[in-house]
Amino acid sequence: MKTVGYAAYSSDAKMAPYHFERRALRANDVAIEILYSGVCHSDLHTVNGDWGPQSYPLVPGHEIIGRVVEVGPDVQRYQVGDKVGVGCMVDSCQACDQCDHDEEQFCREGVTPTYGEPDRVNGETTQGGYSKHIIVREEFVLRVPDALDLSRAAPILCAGITTFSPLRTWNVGSGSRVGVIGLGGLGHMAVKLAVAMGAEVTVLSRSKKKAQEARALGATGILSSTDSDAMTEAAASLDLIIDTVPVQHDVSIYTPLLDIDGTLVIVGQVGPMDEFMTIPMIMGRRRVAGSLIGGIKQTQEVLDFCAEHDIHPLCEIIRPDQVNEAFAAMEKGDIAHRYVMDMSSLSVES
Repeated sequence: MKTVGYAAYSSDAKMAPYHFERRALRANDVAIEILYSGVCHSDLHTVNGDWGPQSYPLVPGHEIIGRVVEVGPDVQRYQVGDKVGVGCMVDSCQACDQCDHDEEQFCREGVTPTYGEPDRVNGETTQGGYSKHIIVREEFVLRVPDALDLSRAAPILCAGITTFSPLRTWNVGSGSRVGVIGLGGLGHMAVKLAVAMGAEVTVLSRSKKKAQEARALGATGILSSTDSDAMTEAAASLDLIIDTVPVQHDVSIYTPLLDIDGTLVIVGQVGPMDEFMTIPMIMGRRRVAGSLIGGIKQTQEVLDFCAEHDIHPLCEIIRPDQVNEAFAAMEKGDIAHRYVMDMSSLSVES
């Protein structure tokens, strides 16, 4: 299948058009015309080589909303015309204990990301959603509920599941007290999801300049981490903190906010963290944990949950040829919304 996308040709080059071919359909494959593709901060890190060397040209993108255009002969769940999504992974061994427990993201043999890693069958580098088409095995295709706005659903497949998974893992529900560090692309989804689960949510930020936005999302307000008196008064007031900060930072200022047996979960920074003080952890049986995404079953759950509760990410719709401007904006700071590319302007013939 001939297709076109936007690719990074090196770690220091601008994204540019790239014509390439998708593999021929295997028996259990679904071919998808991509309608919308989300732009994730991890795309920027990956193409820049921040997380290790890459094979170029590289087409990023793991927040994909599209329409089925063809299916392999063994496909049973989907048919031409279905509205579908593809998230952060496109394959796994499907046989280990983690895959059996619907947590393919922890596959013992290594999950195959949507872009930037060898295909398990032919060894070619997987190419992602900044393109007109994609071909994915049936088990990693997700059904998009009719109630979701297709133009705003794509970030649910990364930002949504990244924050939904720890909320589910730590059993957030009515009466839970949840803190969210940062109100950017991940943080605003964490607030929306936790509020819909019945939690009392507090946004943790360096200042209160986003207080109005926090309340509009359903949070009770903002606790400023630079206000020492307010931080002291809020000690032991939270059961769970979702840390969405995407850069190296100190978590020691936040752990005293946790009640006994409380947990701070890191979902933003991938890499080194500042040293932190263990005394609050020891004295309150508190913990610092990490969380990746969720498995395919849980990703379908968050799509259905968002449809049920009318939860959509805050999105700015852009054209594919505006992706470099989006990358530049993300590099400058924490953007309080997600960029989503409308792929309709891409043409294989152009």
